[in-house]
Amino acid sequence: MSLKQRFNIESNFNMASMTDVIFLLLIFFMITSTIVVPNAIQVLLPRSQQQAQVKPITRVIIDKDLNYYVANANERERQVPFEAITPFLQSVYSAEPDIYVALYADESVPYKEIVRILDIANKNRFKLVLMTRPN
Repeated sequence: MSLKQRFNIESNFNMASMTDVIFLLLIFFMITSTIVVPNAIQVLLPRSQQQAQVKPITRVIIDKDLNYYVANANERERQVPFEAITPFLQSVYSAEPDIYVALYADESVPYKEIVRILDIANKNRFKLVLMTRPN
């Protein structure tokens, strides 16, 4: 007489509870990672008696009526014709070769006028900065 086995062994594994645990861990780490603020390195910088030299800035200003103004360092702006901008910048550059030229142009000024000043700066190898206002 042969005995038959009545029980079948199932080789399946129920993953539902495992996915629930992993999902809860994922949510936990996502929430805690947004709460944790990374610690920045605190550095106490040394003091100095000497200050770094501020680079002189020469200003070229174009208003909405296409009038040109120039000024060097702390001077008051003075109106000049376009043809006088290049000699003015060259004279300032010969006195102080490490100048920055800041271009202030009204937002209604045609781009063509801005490019003319950019060309002057590029031909003479001036360091040019375009000035904008904060939002």
